[in-house]
Amino acid sequence: MQLACLLSDILPGTGVCALIKGRQVALMRPTRDEQVFAIDNRDPFYQSNVLSRGLIGEHDGEFWVASPLKKQRFRLTDGICLDNPAVSLTTYRVELRGQEVWVGL
Repeated sequence: MQLACLLSDILPGTGVCALIKGRQVALMRPTRDEQVFAIDNRDPFYQSNVLSRGLIGEHDGEFWVASPLKKQRFRLTDGICLDNPAVSLTTYRVELRGQEVWVGL
């Protein structure tokens, strides 16, 4: 596990990018709750590191992020692309230690 940022660094409804062991990880905070998801920041369709700037949405209790490029949606819990289930992102374990966000690769 590595310290990525403070919870206050991630505004509710947004994401940030953290460099962890040389890998860009998108940290997404869909609500005001202390729930944070960690996924690869790289859009697998366009090979661009942009997912931390994507739009977060929710449907039937599941959170997803839409790529800012062509809007493919990726479920935050498991990284599966909702528009093409054959494509997925790597997800990472997140721990909150007080107000610190720790990520395990």
